Amino acid sequence: MVKQILILAEGLVAEEFIRKINNKRIPDNRYHLVLSGDLELPEKLQVQLEIHRFDPTSYSRMRRFFIQYDFTEVFILLDSLEDAGEAHKNVRRIDERIRIVLLDRWNAFAKLRHSATIVVNANEMVANHLYNFLPGVPVVAQNVGLGEGEIMEVLVPYGSSFAYRHVGSIAQVKWRIVAIYRDQKLILPTGATMIRPQDILLLVGRPQVLNNIYHRIQNRSGMFPEPFGRNLYLYLDMDRDQANALEYLRQSVYLLGKVPERELFVRVVRPGDFGVLEEIRSFVSDRITVHIDYEGKTPTEILTADAQEFDMGLIFASAATFGKKEVFDGLYESKKLVYLFGKEAVESLERAAILAAEEERMEAISSTSFYIAETLGLGLCLCIFDPEGDFDRYTKTVEHFETLAHIFHQEVQIERKQVNPVRTFREMERILHILPFGRTLAPRRRWSLSPDPERLILTKTSHPKLLVPVEM
Repeated sequence: MVKQILILAEGLVAEEFIRKINNKRIPDNRYHLVLSGDLELPEKLQVQLEIHRFDPTSYSRMRRFFIQYDFTEVFILLDSLEDAGEAHKNVRRIDERIRIVLLDRWNAFAKLRHSATIVVNANEMVANHLYNFLPGVPVVAQNVGLGEGEIMEVLVPYGSSFAYRHVGSIAQVKWRIVAIYRDQKLILPTGATMIRPQDILLLVGRPQVLNNIYHRIQNRSGMFPEPFGRNLYLYLDMDRDQANALEYLRQSVYLLGKVPERELFVRVVRPGDFGVLEEIRSFVSDRITVHIDYEGKTPTEILTADAQEFDMGLIFASAATFGKKEVFDGLYESKKLVYLFGKEAVESLERAAILAAEEERMEAISSTSFYIAETLGLGLCLCIFDPEGDFDRYTKTVEHFETLAHIFHQEVQIERKQVNPVRTFREMERILHILPFGRTLAPRRRWSLSPDPERLILTKTSHPKLLVPVEM
């Protein structure tokens, strides 16, 4: 997807910046250069660059410009302090969230505080670079390590599949999120730290892996089931699933058709009826592979090995199999999305429904909810079912979902009812229930009582469910 970059340019730094852009030739970027005077440009342009001549401080002209183009980022590289300040103010009036890189030549914007504005202090950068040449000064981050790209900073854009994810819910194989920079502060993350839009992630890992992770963080379109993994995976325990195995496989294949360039891996454990096995094998194709376990490995052993080998991001399983403690433990430790089959087939679903709960839990599953609704073509509904009718405590959650709806260009229905949530959910039809996948969903003894509505709904309703890993 082509990204539209706006550059308000004057002076020598702007000329050097354009030359560097031209030499590096990032293929997915298109640059719009706004000039009010003359600028020396490269003789041969090797990038997509359009030149526009008008006053970069004109609000009305800039507003029309933003309507014409869907800009991803703005660079303000102007020679005049007044012009730079006015240009920043105008862009912020037009778009409150767009990322702005503002060159400060005058030490004038140190007090500017906006999460989406990066102030580059030219004098400070030069002084810091000179300081690094003094004896006894530690080497700065850009020169640490092998210098082969094993340390990388990545900005998390709005709409990224990594936004609103807990660090611990993201499988990190051969790479790690070691630090997060937010609002000019360093955060040393734990598993429960939530990644937010405009965070800068410091990644360490193998260079080739990090290059892939960079694109996964930056891209949104067609990325489901990222960031949990790339492919789909069906776990069939023939002791419990044999009667419905072919139906489960059929539904898994249906969803595979919704996600191009992905594969489906079918794992059959405790095989029994050879006739059923042959029918399962008949589904094998260039995108579907069947693996049968004859060794009697534990579910945890199988799921752990398969998670790494198949890069699975979404696991299909039956509710009966999920109810086995050893299977639950393996699925929980995998940190993958889990789709539990229900009485209604996936192709018959009309809405994805979320039962409102604590704000952080809702944020943790919000972006994934929009992805699955988009992938399956479902409406999305945030269900505020409160027996006491206390809807005000969900105000921030509602605002959060409405903000994401704007970012994803999708509608979200907010349904408020003073009702019993378990009973009301049981009566709903053709819904995919999306809920956090935490330890509270672990199988319990029959006589154990749980006050958690999500736990009760999991056991008392027959809807298909999508469990989203969270670290709480």
